[in-house]
Amino acid sequence: YGKLVAELIERIRSRGQTFDLIIGIARGGIPVAMVIADQLEVQIDFINVKSYTGVAAREKPRIVSTLTEDVKGKRVLVVDDLIDEGDTMSTVLAYLKPRKPKSLSTAVLFKKPWSKHEPDYFLEVLDKWVVFPWEHAEVKRLAASTAAEAKRGRARENRSPRQ
Repeated sequence: YGKLVAELIERIRSRGQTFDLIIGIARGGIPVAMVIADQLEVQIDFINVKSYTGVAAREKPRIVSTLTEDVKGKRVLVVDDLIDEGDTMSTVLAYLKPRKPKSLSTAVLFKKPWSKHEPDYFLEVLDKWVVFPWEHAEVKRLAASTAAEAKRGRARENRSPRQ
């Protein structure tokens, strides 16, 4: 993971663009944004967007907690771990644009080929499900919940009268 973030930082540096503020999208973007902000010596803030209710269950992204920093006139880099369809990033950018930053750029480790948003900085296009180090507990809970649900479903099927 560290090598991936280091490579993303190098891509950002290689373009010579500088930023006044890095915004990490919670939850997955926070670890990536923290390392980038530390290495680029840039102020950091966070925004929380809720969209996933399970591994495959989604709802329309909505901002559930906002920034503490004013973005007006600042060169802003918005960071997430990956872009799937692009709805979360689009929601954040739509929230930020009326607040008049000088510039808005985006960075992610990975993007999906079907994404509607093309990040300014990314490492690779992936079409597989990615589990990041900070997601293991969440994935285990979801897998256990899904397995329990499937087991309950099989139990109901076994109790139904046979003809």
